[in-house]
Amino acid sequence: MNSIPLSKASTDGGENTRLIILISCVATIGGFLFGFDSGVINGTVDGLKQAFHSSSAGTGFEVASMLLGCAIGAFFAGRLADRWGRRAVLIISAVLFLISAVGAGMANTSAIFIIARVFGGFAVGAASVMSPAYIAEVTPARYRGRLATVQQIAIIGGLFCAFLSNYLLAKAAGASTEALWLGHAAWRWMFWMQAIPSTVFLLLLLLIPESPRYLVVKDRKKDALKVLTRLYGAAEAKTKLVEIEGSLSADHHRPRLSDLVDKTTGKVRKIVWIGIGLATFQQLVGINVVFYYGAVLWQAVGFSESDALLINVLSGALSIGACLVTVMLIDRIGRKPLLWIGSAGMAVSLALVTFAFASAGVDAAGKLELSDSMGTLALVAANIYVVFFNMSWGPVMWVMLGEMFPNQIRGSSLAVAGAAQWTSNFIITVTFPILLVSIGLAGTYGIYTVAAMISVFFVLKYVYETKGRELEQMEG
Repeated sequence: MNSIPLSKASTDGGENTRLIILISCVATIGGFLFGFDSGVINGTVDGLKQAFHSSSAGTGFEVASMLLGCAIGAFFAGRLADRWGRRAVLIISAVLFLISAVGAGMANTSAIFIIARVFGGFAVGAASVMSPAYIAEVTPARYRGRLATVQQIAIIGGLFCAFLSNYLLAKAAGASTEALWLGHAAWRWMFWMQAIPSTVFLLLLLLIPESPRYLVVKDRKKDALKVLTRLYGAAEAKTKLVEIEGSLSADHHRPRLSDLVDKTTGKVRKIVWIGIGLATFQQLVGINVVFYYGAVLWQAVGFSESDALLINVLSGALSIGACLVTVMLIDRIGRKPLLWIGSAGMAVSLALVTFAFASAGVDAAGKLELSDSMGTLALVAANIYVVFFNMSWGPVMWVMLGEMFPNQIRGSSLAVAGAAQWTSNFIITVTFPILLVSIGLAGTYGIYTVAAMISVFFVLKYVYETKGRELEQMEG
């Protein structure tokens, strides 16, 4: 297997921090593509309506179709990663990203578009659970949180690049539905842009090593020792190998879903339920409504398409800034404080957005109208909400899912938690257009506000701190 070459630090017997950071950054490209694939749909809704003559429900399904693939991809990624390896699953996801980007842009029917997006969903679901898991399994505890948080920066970076690309392409063409290069509409080029980072991801994945924890689980101890030596040096590698072996259950066997059930009680382990709770609450606060429907949302309250796409760019930039704050804090103050502070901040800001939308009037064409003061309040509060999410639940949930489960059940637990996360994402996304028509923006955001409030109590009561703990110290 060709891989990134050894540097002097790894052969001297010391920790090769440079190599650890480098291969972690390669893994985070999966997060970038996760973000790009999720955000690119934001600027293409008008194009989809025009090209496929879709109803509101049809458009909602076209937007949310990727999420069905995400749930399936996340579930099977965890299982396949236990069988084939973390790196192998990431390589498969890179290929699927590329197929989806080309296929979605070429689609001439709604059915073909949905199939392409579902393939993209398989890739997003797999990358969403495997990238943070891979990073957690190759990184020392003292800065594991910071490197895993880079995954969320990559996700937001992908969203930002998708928003910026959408804005620039639509501006160059005059509108997302107008022809751009080679006679193809701008919205099609929005999808095709993803082919570039997908190809880069695929090529770089061929250079990184397999996770040493996976190699130990598969009884490939010599291979594991080689990787550990590259990462930590010869002396530390032997100690780490013993720790990993010791963390596996006495009746060590190939990981399986039944491991999630506590043999003494016959019930699903508490740690698995906590993981499902984290994964579900991250979506119930409605963040992906902003990601997927941001342009539609701001147009609904009076902004032009160009202004709405520019607001998305602003939100993406703020999100990256918020994630950088988390990088500095997560290994200092821990995961749990960031989660409950984020929940409280989201609850307040969502309540303000709900209040602003509740004051909106309706013009003669049936379009919502906000006063200048309420429009400003909605815009500011919505962006504060995005900041709180991206300094807390956005990165921290993925960090915790990658590190909180014991070695023996990590793959299976990620499969279940990842599927729960993407199923919740699908439900929130596909119901938004329906809720928008039935109870309006204020009522819809009111539901997300209540979810954010409940998440505060969930964190305080059930979530435990993982800061500074090695993966071999995780209990379930």
